[in-house]
Amino acid sequence: MFASFLAIPIMISYLGPEQFGVWSTLLTVISWVVFFDLGVGNGLRNKVAESLATKERGEAALYIASGYTLIGLIAMALWLSATVISFFIPWQAVFNTQAIAETTLRATVQIAVFFILLNFWIGLIGALLGAVQKTSVIALGQLISNLVVLGLVYVLNLTTDASISYLAVIHGFSLVAANISLSLWFYHRYPELRPRLYLNKQHTNPLLHVGLQFFTIQLAVLVIFTTDKMLITQLFGPQYVTQYEVVFKLFSAIIFLHGLISGPLWSAYTDAYHRDDFQWIEGMLGKQLIIFAGFVIMVIMLCLTAKPIIALWIGRELAVPLPLILTTSMFVLIFLWNSIFAMLVNGIGKIKLQLYTAIVAMLVNIPISMFLVKHLDMGLSGIVLGTICSLIFAAVALPIQVYYLIKSRWNFCYKLEG
Repeated sequence: MFASFLAIPIMISYLGPEQFGVWSTLLTVISWVVFFDLGVGNGLRNKVAESLATKERGEAALYIASGYTLIGLIAMALWLSATVISFFIPWQAVFNTQAIAETTLRATVQIAVFFILLNFWIGLIGALLGAVQKTSVIALGQLISNLVVLGLVYVLNLTTDASISYLAVIHGFSLVAANISLSLWFYHRYPELRPRLYLNKQHTNPLLHVGLQFFTIQLAVLVIFTTDKMLITQLFGPQYVTQYEVVFKLFSAIIFLHGLISGPLWSAYTDAYHRDDFQWIEGMLGKQLIIFAGFVIMVIMLCLTAKPIIALWIGRELAVPLPLILTTSMFVLIFLWNSIFAMLVNGIGKIKLQLYTAIVAMLVNIPISMFLVKHLDMGLSGIVLGTICSLIFAAVALPIQVYYLIKSRWNFCYKLEG
């Protein structure tokens, strides 16, 4: 996290505010591609965790082989399609800039797509590490990636003129290097799970059945979270994305810390659910709510100190409006609240209600944001507030669903014992 924070001011210094805004928006647009795995990664995580919980390691290996083969084919098809389509898109209009040549933008997009799709395949290791509850190793991968980016961006800043294409190369290289390192470690420790070329509907169909629901949720979340930068680019200009990115990067430290705690629980809930250990599940939810209260205090403290921190971190020349800080802090709190309950329903595969709330949120997010910006003149904070409004549906529905899931399962277990 520290390495990632250090890289931001160097990138802004290297590219300048407008080009950095384009780069940040580009990463958001390209990241859309990652969600076109049809949810296979999350489906694989659940199926492998379930197979390991029931001592069926052979089944886990077949799910892994099917997942890698399927994602490899999807990634190759997407890469060919994206490369051809990139020649027909006016990239300067997409990013609302004349500061970067059309050919440079196209080349940068093609570089980023190549590396992200390669990582799209290699990155399945993240789902597998989650399935065996080794999420601390995922954080090690993020450390490797961020250190590589930090070192190479520093070298670029000293030795070359501003080039968004160079930045795309080092960003992609860092992601691939980290996931290759994690894969070598994982398959050395679990040699019986090593993937091979294998594609069988007996194992791909369950991945797709669960995965398509996750995919729809991911697609909705994608619209909710990543269209903000596109809206800012089109409504205000790419230079304003830099303000938005810096504030969100600061508050992402809290999301990151909470993720270290909640991330392992996805597969832990899967394991406990298939062993009927509902006492542990209920106890863990109670602990998560206590931890959330501590994070509320952290968010309030960060909100009060955000301006001086940003001035020290980026420099006083970057003006950050207070309403953007306030709405971002509200967003973080509602995001953490939703993730507490989403981890449980994701882990046990009861995601239909989350699917419906995500679709509703996707449909209302952009209209609400546009209304707040254009009719109430709320600026960048209106974009964030629109996202907050769209998340309220899940904030209310998911806790109710979890309450009834646990209550009904306890009643079922009591009847069996009776």
